[in-house]
Amino acid sequence: MNVNHTALIEFEHVTVMRGGTAAVNDVSLKIGVGEHVAILGPNGCGKSTLMKAVTRECHPMLLDGSSVRVLGRELWDVSELRTLLGIVSSDLMTACTREFLGRDIVLSGFFSSIGIWPHQEVTSKMRERADRAMAMLEVSHLADRYTDEMSSGEARRVLLARALVHDPRALILDEPSIALDLHAQHELRLILRKLAQSGIGIVMVTHHLSDLIPEIERVVLMDRGRIAADGPVRQVLVESRLSALFGRPLQLSERDGYYNLW
Repeated sequence: MNVNHTALIEFEHVTVMRGGTAAVNDVSLKIGVGEHVAILGPNGCGKSTLMKAVTRECHPMLLDGSSVRVLGRELWDVSELRTLLGIVSSDLMTACTREFLGRDIVLSGFFSSIGIWPHQEVTSKMRERADRAMAMLEVSHLADRYTDEMSSGEARRVLLARALVHDPRALILDEPSIALDLHAQHELRLILRKLAQSGIGIVMVTHHLSDLIPEIERVVLMDRGRIAADGPVRQVLVESRLSALFGRPLQLSERDGYYNLW
């Protein structure tokens, strides 16, 4: 595991309200730079809200002793922060599936926009880095194709290339396999393994245990806005705990570092 002593994300007693409900309730959590971590839990448990507190899409309550630090800082210019975190989410997927060319979606990662607009100046260096990211994700052939003409798997890899153009310190993946068929899920896992092995940190938020790749070494379970467990994969992923988390009797299987529930 490639982890240094810097905290990528550090929550201290964080509470985030969504409507009248505490979607995240008094959570403390620390994830190091270079870690490969999955945040797992059922729909509505608060895991996506937790990550939106990192990306500043949601704001925690101002409470004594509460803080959210990213790379050691509480205060960020959001545009600067987004050059350090590569974000791929289902919300972003929906926004990007429009009449934009694949290369323009990737280039838009430099501007935190959706597509390229007339006031944005794209440099030759940006184009080189975008082409390199697309080659890494094996989507160079999609550069001149509109995203609404791509399959879900192709569009997801284009979004990953968008997230990688500025060499972020970590990838934050929110429900990465949503809307993907079995073949696209398999291709996505291979790409994520390649990225994890390259040394980039991965924080994966999911309710599908099958999303976890063998490089994930730590799992955080969330239940009703709180952390229910946090530790190494084999210690956290046990049938009794997962059955309680998802509210039904489950059987756990593992094969070659991949897990599934039945």
